[in-house]
Order: sequence, then C-alpha cells, then structure tokens
Amino acid sequence: MTMANDENPVIDTLAEITAASIDHCDLAPRELMLARIAVLAAVDAPPASYLLNAGEALDVGITLEDVQGILVAVAPIIGTPRVVAAATHLFEALGFAIGLEAQAETAGNE
Repeated sequence: MTMANDENPVIDTLAEITAASIDHCDLAPRELMLARIAVLAAVDAPPASYLLNAGEALDVGITLEDVQGILVAVAPIIGTPRVVAAATHLFEALGFAIGLEAQAETAGNE
C-alpha cells in the first residue's frame, strides 16, 4: 500500500471507515446520527469531530432540541464535565461553521 498519491490520507481513511460503519448499520439515518452525537459527548470529542458530523446530522433532521435532549439523556452516565465540554465543543464547531459560511458568502460577493 502506497500513500504517495494520497493527498489526504487521514481524511480519506476517516471517510472510508465512516462509510463502512453506515453500510453495516441497521439503524435509520436519524437514529445513527443521534447515537453518534451521544458517543461524541461520551468520549469528549473535540469540536472538529462535531463539525465532521454536523452536515449529516442536519441532513437527517437533527435539531438543536434533539442535541439538547441527547445531552440531558447521557448526563447521568457520562457526568457533568463531559456534558459541559460537549456543549462547549458543539458551540465552537457551530461558530466555526458559521464563520466559514460567512467567509464563503463574502468571497462570493466580491
């Protein structure tokens, strides 16, 4: 196996294992994303991990209320520090996404 031609081997690998997970999962897309968000909170995932899942979560109809419900549901299991960290990481990911969108709009208007 050679990675000389791969420009983004880490991102490509993550995309491949994510696709395999989705292909082998019997959950409906919405339930799959709910589970992913819960696990991101449980493992104290960084903002980038939330950002990588945000598009798909929106596509399957996950709302802010759903995310809040997930955090409330997992709070007794993962604890207050992880829930607070998850909320902070979600907020940071959202801010980054909004900033990228605004930057793209500005570039498109020039």
